[in-house]
Amino acid sequence: MRPARVLPALLLSILVAAPVRVSKADELAQIATQRGDLPGPESAEPLLAYIARPKGPGPFPAVVVLHGCSGFGEHEIRVALTLKTWGYVALALDSLGGANTCGERGGKQAELVDAYAALAYLSVQSFVAWDRIAVMGYSMGGAATLYAVERGAFERDQFLHFRAAVAYYPACDTSQGGMTVPTLVLTGTRDDWTPASACQQMAAGESDIGITRRTGKDPLVILVTYPGATHAFDVRRPTRHYHGHLLEYNDGAAKDAEARVRNFLQTTLGDARDEGPGSKP
Repeated sequence: MRPARVLPALLLSILVAAPVRVSKADELAQIATQRGDLPGPESAEPLLAYIARPKGPGPFPAVVVLHGCSGFGEHEIRVALTLKTWGYVALALDSLGGANTCGERGGKQAELVDAYAALAYLSVQSFVAWDRIAVMGYSMGGAATLYAVERGAFERDQFLHFRAAVAYYPACDTSQGGMTVPTLVLTGTRDDWTPASACQQMAAGESDIGITRRTGKDPLVILVTYPGATHAFDVRRPTRHYHGHLLEYNDGAAKDAEARVRNFLQTTLGDARDEGPGSKP
């Protein structure tokens, strides 16, 4: 695993190479003194993250962004900057310290722990609406997202809780679907890494138009399945095979998913102009 000090250099190289807008309000921050995947102080490395925030004092609603098994990279930067343009503080975690665990098992638990560390960090920032923070994850991070808000799991022992959750192409096979907050799941029918069928079972049904809504005692869970879309359908890279799995950018699915996420966050978190319980008591 690469040491934590690599992230500043990695972040700089990404920002220099990518056509993205960065302001002085964006920064690299230490979220916790130790990442979730490190058990003892003798090997502890800090949990770092990239923060993108809108102009002004806030308080703004916020989103914690969890990466996939390949680790923190340009995709997470772009996601954070997009969220920023929508009016949200975005905190993109580096839970692997620059490592890549795609050829191994595990990682979800580490991201889960790190997600709640990020929630605690954001909740005490003056520019963040402490009670309007969502979690959004991709692939391995998507699985961690589901587990972070599933009833009776990790969240029951936490003092702070997320307001909403978004999971892009997560592994749904270990989730029962009983979420504590509104949850949006986005996946493709050609995903051969984290099959949509497991998410359909989690959501208790499927629909011909690719949208399933689970209602009842639990908050609304929305599953959107995109016909023909593969794993990582929103990542703008050439079609490729990675660890034996097909990854292909799908413009239609990516744009539709982004629009749905924006609407979902607006519905569940609101924006900085909303009045009510957003500021510190």
